[in-house]
Amino acid sequence: MSDRSLLVVVLAAGEGTRMASRLPKVLHKVAGRTMLHHVLAATRAAGATRTAVVVGPGREDVAAEVRRIVPDAEVFEQTERLGTAHAVLAARAALEKGADDVLVLYADTPLVRPETLGLLRAPLAAGAAVAALGFEPADPTGYGRLVTRGDELVAIREEKDASAEEKAVRFCNAGLMALAGAHALSILERIGNTNAKGEYYLTDAVEIARAAGLSAVAARADADEVAGVNSRVQLAEAEAILQRRLRLAAMAGGATLVAPETVFLCADTVLGRDVIVEPHVVFGPGVSIGDDVVIHAFCHLEGARLESGVTIGPYARLRPGTQLDSGVRIGNFVETKAAHIESGAKVNHLSYVGDAHVGADANLGAGTITCNYDGFGKYRTEIGAGAFIGVNSALVAPVTIGKGAFVGTGAVITSDVPDDALAIARSRQVVKEGWAREFRAARGKSPSPAKPKG
Repeated sequence: MSDRSLLVVVLAAGEGTRMASRLPKVLHKVAGRTMLHHVLAATRAAGATRTAVVVGPGREDVAAEVRRIVPDAEVFEQTERLGTAHAVLAARAALEKGADDVLVLYADTPLVRPETLGLLRAPLAAGAAVAALGFEPADPTGYGRLVTRGDELVAIREEKDASAEEKAVRFCNAGLMALAGAHALSILERIGNTNAKGEYYLTDAVEIARAAGLSAVAARADADEVAGVNSRVQLAEAEAILQRRLRLAAMAGGATLVAPETVFLCADTVLGRDVIVEPHVVFGPGVSIGDDVVIHAFCHLEGARLESGVTIGPYARLRPGTQLDSGVRIGNFVETKAAHIESGAKVNHLSYVGDAHVGADANLGAGTITCNYDGFGKYRTEIGAGAFIGVNSALVAPVTIGKGAFVGTGAVITSDVPDDALAIARSRQVVKEGWAREFRAARGKSPSPAKPKG
């Protein structure tokens, strides 16, 4: 349907009171992305040519998220909450510009797939004026029913208004709707509010279209895909569904997840072929993993790029700005941040490498720390190719360790070290025989085991 223009109207004005949160509902995250981001990403993948998002009064935070994801989107404010059709008409200016197809979506349904949006649009190309998306829940109680006759959608009946026969229908309204652009405004404008709540319901579009001699149809989706999120419990349920999708996709793409149910991925996580991910690994946003990488158990990665053949962990933390070139080894209890570590370099134990560049084949001993912060600013450490940093060394930035240089064990380095030089910065050990015995005697004490407490 690439030859048909598509306007997407996303309704994002709900307050989400059941979330019990100061954060707008649609900005809560699933798999590292806001629910709004998931919906907008799906619409782009489905071929949206224009995007309009309806937000609540004063919700500049939601508007900012819209513009971050779709910079050319139009944002409209719904000043009063008078029903779903009223919300769509808040984007009247966008509707008036025209489009072949109009999709109406909700920003709290983060699991909808682009393929399903294509399925919902398809009847419009075949001449339908309205297409509604339906599903079959395990328990239909509380949902509006899609009343069909053959291939035609006759009505969307709210449960409280449904007859006994209609309540027996298990095909329920998911809320998402497609409208033919040529008829969208005229249908929406004819929706009234003569109901118990005095609101303008988008579902009335079906009967209005049929009364005008136009056709309406229903498309079908899986129940999981159209699940709305209105509470923290439903947020967790959506997370579980999306994590399963992401894990299956990762394994289908050639990654081994040793214990998939313990690995948490982000929507944008990229895993190469023959990657091995051990149990209890968490991927935050912005992680890209090359081929043949091994991630041992209990690692946490965010904003990091790992090239082929890298090994990390167990218990490693890679923070944003980490770049590990091919063959790098990061060991247990190592943390990196804004660090580029070149091919073959090793940081194997108990170290912090932040705001740093580490040259190829360098070796950082256990307990190496780049002291990058003085309480006011951040400073960089440069470590040359082939350098060897002894255990328990503190490199006080800004500082440069030259290529092939050695830093002795326990050193505190505050000045640059030239290429191929040895830097030792520690006090000479002094041993005074008998000093401890004399010290205790002078205070009338003798060695004794510590008394137990309590």
